[in-house]
Amino acid sequence: MFPWTDAAIIIGLIALNGFFAGAELAIVSARKPRLQGMERARVPGAATALALQADQGRFLSAVQIGITLVGVANGAYSGASLAGPAGAWLAGLGVPVAWSTQAGFALVIVIVTYFSLIVGELVPKQLALRSPERIAVIVAPIMVVVTKITGPFVSLLDASSQLVFRLLRLEREGDHSVTEEELLHVVAEAESAGVIEGRERELIAGIMRLADRQVRGVMTPRPEVDWIDIAASPEAVRAKLIATPHTRIAVAEGSVDRIVGVLQARDALAALLEGRELNLQDLVQKAPVLPDVADATVALAALRDSSVPMAIVVDEYGHFEGVVTPADLLATIAGEFRSDMDDEHDPALVEREDGSWLVSGSLAADELSELLGFPLDEERDFQTVAGFALAELEHIPGTGESFEAHGFRFEVVDMDGRKIDKLLVVRVEAE
Repeated sequence: MFPWTDAAIIIGLIALNGFFAGAELAIVSARKPRLQGMERARVPGAATALALQADQGRFLSAVQIGITLVGVANGAYSGASLAGPAGAWLAGLGVPVAWSTQAGFALVIVIVTYFSLIVGELVPKQLALRSPERIAVIVAPIMVVVTKITGPFVSLLDASSQLVFRLLRLEREGDHSVTEEELLHVVAEAESAGVIEGRERELIAGIMRLADRQVRGVMTPRPEVDWIDIAASPEAVRAKLIATPHTRIAVAEGSVDRIVGVLQARDALAALLEGRELNLQDLVQKAPVLPDVADATVALAALRDSSVPMAIVVDEYGHFEGVVTPADLLATIAGEFRSDMDDEHDPALVEREDGSWLVSGSLAADELSELLGFPLDEERDFQTVAGFALAELEHIPGTGESFEAHGFRFEVVDMDGRKIDKLLVVRVEAE
């Protein structure tokens, strides 16, 4: 007669092993922010799961004790209780009696091991990975009891593991800080799962890109800044306001290197409507001044607190480098905006039919590196693709000159004086 009671005990031990394996992976894999949210929502077991995560050394020791004891008990009990009946069954099938006992023992070990792997390891762990937080809050109260019962042994194992780590000169607590790459990967996974939309992912990436840039990487550079002399006549001021697409113009004293403030078009319009003379001395307003190496977030704070939404950017020697506006910061996050005056300008980045890219030298270098998938030195002293080319070439190139970097060939296809205007980027085929 088959020993059904013994088989039920073995199945119970396998299930207990599965419980320990699933509980271990669920609590270790559960995300702390989600558990904290569940704790604030007063979900039973959330606080207990957080406590177990905070003391993972003792928790893992308790789990290992449970798994080891269950495994030893299961192996010994299954061999002692089922080897005999399995050997008799094999003998009835014609296996020689001299071999049937050993063959029955081996058969029992194989079957128990198989079910232990499936029911006691793989399935519970896969279930734990699917919903770690939900399972963690369920099993946490039970695991606390197990940890208390095995307390003396847990203390011994915990101290022993600490000693081993100390001898190896390693920190037992790993670095759990989240890197920027990991955060972007999580955002990409959220997009794939339908939690956020593609445009939302692009905005999140843009915000992180803004935080990584310096002011000189987001400003409107000096050659593209519209300015007017503070001594200009009212007619010259009117002509400038009509010609410029901007609502604010830098005001300088004789030279663009001597910026004294900003003229807002609305102030000039108000003066005209009221019949007053366009006197720049009265209309110009002071603007915040920022070093070009300041973080873009510093510019954001300065513009938010300023009565004039335009900041003057200078280098370490005090020379005028450009201006930064809220529109510059927004363009870094959301991409360039096409105004009525931009119809004649080419896009900064164009993918051609052969897979190559026509790139503007003014394009931010980090945008190109993100698109093509190559790294940039965090300590780099350039912000644009033109700056990247100059750093690689180490001289002012001529039209048609090229270089290879990061698995791509960069060819200068257009120069605007000494400024790199356009580059052609082609992937270099591996030899």
